[in-house]
Amino acid sequence: MARHGGRGWYGRVIAAAVGVTAMAAVTSVWTAQAGPVDGAKPEAGASARPSAAPARVSVDIAHASDHGARGVNITIDDGPDPDWTPQVLEVLRENDVKATFCMVGTQAKAHPDLVKAVVADGHRLCDHTVSHDTTMDKKPDSYQSQQILDAERMITEASGGVRPVYYRAPGGAFTPYSRDLAASRGMRPLGWNVDTKDFEQPGAAAIVSTVQSEVSNGPTILFHDAGGDRSQTVAALREVLPWLRQQGYSFGFPVI
Repeated sequence: MARHGGRGWYGRVIAAAVGVTAMAAVTSVWTAQAGPVDGAKPEAGASARPSAAPARVSVDIAHASDHGARGVNITIDDGPDPDWTPQVLEVLRENDVKATFCMVGTQAKAHPDLVKAVVADGHRLCDHTVSHDTTMDKKPDSYQSQQILDAERMITEASGGVRPVYYRAPGGAFTPYSRDLAASRGMRPLGWNVDTKDFEQPGAAAIVSTVQSEVSNGPTILFHDAGGDRSQTVAALREVLPWLRQQGYSFGFPVI
């Protein structure tokens, strides 16, 4: 997601995550390299990649859609959230749209039922770090590693064994190191082309207008399902998803 200042919600997430990251620091690399979670099985029918030994993917930041030139990728950041993720899932279901959910590790750990619901509906998972630190690109490699690998573990465990397919740096704060680390874990670095700015709550009409005016910039569209009142996002999705289909777009996933 795009960088924004003054996020009290993220301050609380970061504070909660510091302890988690510190405790996990000693074992995070070993755990992340260990393969499938013992006894865990992915939900039947899920489109997300099942837990397995990860194969290296490209370090290039993905923007394109696997549905080609008229494909669009709906991406949903910062959840899961018990108030808004179920509503987003409902809208996606009503419109027969699959999306990519970029999850914050502490949120996934707190709401494993929602992670499983996302997987069960055929959506894909994306690692959005433990605590959504938009200054990750200014931090040591060891910190970046903890944020990425611990979040991968949290999301995989919460999902019942389905690993994230992508890695999206908070605020786009990628580094060569973080991209290479994610790619080595089978997580394609994921960017975006259209920032709806729904986090700023500009109104549902403004969110829809942004998509309509900027979708020609590229296929990957950024929305949010956590971090505050997301009612405008839900309302905008109800309008913009049918509009995109009417314009001849089809809904896919980012290339891997």
